Amino acid sequence: MRFDFFRRQESSGLSASAPVPTAGERDTSGYVTYAQLLDAGKRVMGYRLAWRAASRDNAADALAQFKALMTCVGRHLNDPKAGWALGRTQLFVDVTAESIVASELQLLPPENVVLCVGADLLGNEDLRPIVLFLREQGFSFMLCGADALPQEEELCGLVTHFDVGAGDSALVERLRDEALPGRPPLQLIVTRMVEWDDFEVAAAQRLEVFVEGPRLQPGEHDVPSGGALQPESMLIVQLMQMIQRNQDIREIEAVLKRDAALTYRLLRYINSPAIGAGVEIHSLRHAVTMLGYAPLFRWLSVLLAMSNAKASPPFMMKKAVMRGRFVELMGKGMLPASDADNLFVVGMFSLIDRLLGVPMREVLGKVQLSEAVQQAILSREGAYGPFLALAESCEEDGARAAGLAEALFMSADQVNAAHLSALAWAQDLGPAEAA
Repeated sequence: MRFDFFRRQESSGLSASAPVPTAGERDTSGYVTYAQLLDAGKRVMGYRLAWRAASRDNAADALAQFKALMTCVGRHLNDPKAGWALGRTQLFVDVTAESIVASELQLLPPENVVLCVGADLLGNEDLRPIVLFLREQGFSFMLCGADALPQEEELCGLVTHFDVGAGDSALVERLRDEALPGRPPLQLIVTRMVEWDDFEVAAAQRLEVFVEGPRLQPGEHDVPSGGALQPESMLIVQLMQMIQRNQDIREIEAVLKRDAALTYRLLRYINSPAIGAGVEIHSLRHAVTMLGYAPLFRWLSVLLAMSNAKASPPFMMKKAVMRGRFVELMGKGMLPASDADNLFVVGMFSLIDRLLGVPMREVLGKVQLSEAVQQAILSREGAYGPFLALAESCEEDGARAAGLAEALFMSADQVNAAHLSALAWAQDLGPAEAA
C-alpha cells in the first residue's frame, strides 16, 4: 500500500525526472559516506548518509544516486526478518522535490529516518500531500538553509529538526523562543562546524553537531607530545605482549586477575551479540580454548582503545571499532582467513593515538605489532594498507574510493556491504558494551 502511493506520484508529473532506466542501461554505482551526529557528550546519535558516484559520468544524476543509496541502505540495514540494524540511531537523508516521491524511500523505517529538506520543498503546494503523508508515516523533517521556521502553522508543525548552520546564537535563541506550545522542542543541529574547537561552543548551547572528515575531529595536534599510558592501558599492553610471546594461559590469567573490572569487561565483550561465539564464555581459559589467542589479542585491542575515557570521546571509540570491522570485512575473501584479526587491529590502531592521548610511535613501541600491521598504520602500505586507506576514504567524502577499490579488485557493492555491516556491528559493540 505504501509503495502504491509513491508510484502514483512518480507517474503523475510531480517528479521532474523521467523514469530511471534499469541498472543495465545506466551505471549508478557509488560509495556510501557518512557524517556522525554528536550530542553535547560527544556520543553518536545518528548518521547523515550520502552517496559518492563511482564515476563522473553518473555523478550528475542526483535522483538515480538517491535511489541507489536508499536501495543499498535498505538491503543492508533493514532486513525483512532481522529488522532495523541500528536500534534507536537515526539516519539523516537529503531529499529534493524529485527524490521525495521515490518509492525507494519506503525501504527504510520511517521512525528512524530524518528527511533533510529546503524551505522551497516544504512550501511546495504540489508536494504538500506527499510531505504530510510521510510525516504521518513517522518520518521526521529537518529544515535546512532557512533562517526561520515557516509562517504557516501546518508547515511549522512538520519541522522536527532545524539546521542552524554554524550555530549562530541569535538564531538559536529565536528558534527556542518560537517553540510551539505542547510540542517537543526542536532539535537544533550545527551542520557547518568550521574547526573542531567550535564543538565546545555548540555543546554549551545544547546543540547537536554533525562532524565529518579528518579536520572536524580531534587530530594529531590534540595529542599531548609527552603523553603517557594510563595504568589500565599499561596492564592491557602487558597482556597483549604476553599473547604475542605465546605465554601460557595460566600466566596470562594471573595478570588479568589483578584487575577484576577489566576481567568483567573482557568477558562481557566476548559474550556480546557482536562476537556471537555461540556459547557463553565463563573464563579467559574457556575463551582461549574455544577461540584461540588471536581473537584474545583482538579483544584486548578494543579494550585498549577504550581504556582512557578522558582522552577518547565516545564517538571516536565507536569510529575506531567500526573502522576495525570495516577493514576486516573488506579483506574477507581477498586475504587468507588468518589475516582477519590483523585487519581488525589495523583499523582499530589507526586511531589509537587519538584514543589514548599518546603519540602513535610510542604506542607501537610498546605493542610490538607485526611489520605488515605497522606498515599499514604508519604509511597505508603493504598487504593491509590499501584496505585502511579505502575505509578512511569512505568515512570522509569517498573521493578516492573508486580508485582504491579498483586497485583491490573490489566492486562498490562489496565495499558498501562491508561498510554498512560494520556500522550495524558497531551498534552491538559500542563503548558502552565494553565499559
